[in-house]
Amino acid sequence: MRTPLFAAHVARGARMAPFAGWDMPIQYTSILTEHEHTRRATSVFDICHMGEVELRGPTALADLERLLTLPVATLAVGQCRYGYLLRDDGGVLDDLTCYRRGPDRFWLVINASTRHQDVTWIRQHLAPATQFLDLSATTGKVDIQGPTARAETEHALGVRLPDLGYFRFAEITLSAVPCLLSRTGYTGEFGYELYCPLETVGLFWERLLSGGAIKPAGLGARDTLRLEMGYALYGHELNLERTPVGATRGHFIQFAKDFIGKAAIAKEWQAPQQLLVGLRLDSRRAARAGDAVRAAGHPVGVITSGSFAPSIGTAVALAYVDAAYAQPGQVVDIQVRAAVLRATVARLPFYTSGTAR
Repeated sequence: MRTPLFAAHVARGARMAPFAGWDMPIQYTSILTEHEHTRRATSVFDICHMGEVELRGPTALADLERLLTLPVATLAVGQCRYGYLLRDDGGVLDDLTCYRRGPDRFWLVINASTRHQDVTWIRQHLAPATQFLDLSATTGKVDIQGPTARAETEHALGVRLPDLGYFRFAEITLSAVPCLLSRTGYTGEFGYELYCPLETVGLFWERLLSGGAIKPAGLGARDTLRLEMGYALYGHELNLERTPVGATRGHFIQFAKDFIGKAAIAKEWQAPQQLLVGLRLDSRRAARAGDAVRAAGHPVGVITSGSFAPSIGTAVALAYVDAAYAQPGQVVDIQVRAAVLRATVARLPFYTSGTAR
């Protein structure tokens, strides 16, 4: 599949590649350049492949409380929150963000790779009075990320943006187009996620880039940026085979309420066997998903994501390791094909100078 911005990406020389069933830009100039521009200025990302669904009605809140690990009732209108959609056995169907757009109106922003299974699962667990709409095919989304994002976006669009706290959003009109502007992102930097009608996303893309200060960035830089922050990626740190307990240590999970999968993960929450940790390698050479983590010659875990981290100056990785080896400062080895790389368990995030908050 292709987003409405496909031709614009090709025209700017983007290297395209498959991602979650979509033909997406991986990079325009280089991952390093796009990564660094996001950290010090502002980049814009095409995120139209993500899914958006709406639940509304008098039973929508109760349905979402049962479906999601996050506390929904305490969300104020104009606030959003991150959490998980679980199977009965605790496996992660998706990690997502829930937006409260009204007292009985909610949005869920879901991953492209899990959209169809999410929609099926959610529909199966709704009360008859809850209305469900899959808005993915009519909603466009771009992420504007970087410490200068507000000033550059206001200049490019000729508007004054609302003051928004972290994980807050506003429904606004830009260029006569109704939009939703959210103070969220996946990079660790100040920025916005802009939702608009799909047919208008090209207008915003070109206007944002027209002045030259905001640069386009691909999924390659998005991955290195999120990895430096220790953010989980579905299909790597999160999947159906694991519960979210090891990845979060209980964060984003409201055990004070009942939700699908709670019984399956409650015991693990008390004493998880493996925990997701950050690993800082001693060199620039990166480990990759599936590489074995060892200590004292014995296997103790597995890499889920790894890359050279441009803002850190060395390679970093995320890995599930046995709980006994999860303390910061623990030294481990990573088997990367025929080589053995030394690494140290590090506190997350790796990059601590982000401007997101």
